[in-house]
Amino acid sequence: MGSTALLDANVLVLNRLFQAVDVTSVRRAFTMLYKGDARAVEPDYTTYSFENWRDVTTQSEDDFIRTPTFRIRIPWVVQLLYFDQMPRHEVRFTRKNIYYRDKNRCQYCGGKFAIKDLNLDHVIPLSRGGRSTWDNIVCCCLECNTRKGNRLPVEAGIRLLKQPTKPRWHPLVRLSLSHSRYEIWKNFLDLAYWNVELQEELQPTLP
Repeated sequence: MGSTALLDANVLVLNRLFQAVDVTSVRRAFTMLYKGDARAVEPDYTTYSFENWRDVTTQSEDDFIRTPTFRIRIPWVVQLLYFDQMPRHEVRFTRKNIYYRDKNRCQYCGGKFAIKDLNLDHVIPLSRGGRSTWDNIVCCCLECNTRKGNRLPVEAGIRLLKQPTKPRWHPLVRLSLSHSRYEIWKNFLDLAYWNVELQEELQPTLP
């Protein structure tokens, strides 16, 4: 990977309590590290200032950024020194996010479909007093949608796989952890974060 691409790669950001709060770019992580607003973090929770981090070595050449006078290892995890809060965001109530929550699976028959073969269904129809809310709308295949029509599931002889709920939010749910460099992140993330079903765009929360 070239230096420019590496500078745009993802870095996990922890708050002062070692809780994951955001994801930023390598470029921005180096800026915070250099200014003294953050410290680089190793898997064993050891932290380093910018000066000390320059002396940390690694076997992987892909983990370095070269400058005209020296090369420095990329800090894949940084800790903010003056931030101890957790970000608070609301999940947007959109068609796409409902598909993400239900994993493109019909909540009546259990089949998984392409988006073009899916619809959204009001569990309690609008005409029966139902509302367009997280707990009343589910992903539904076209066949089940037609079968249910303007009825309650029990009236149509079908049943929900699970009760729909509003998904929880976390800034990391959109990221793929397939790359080995992100293995270090798992040391700092609660298991529940990886069970979030909804993908949500990350909004900037850092100073």
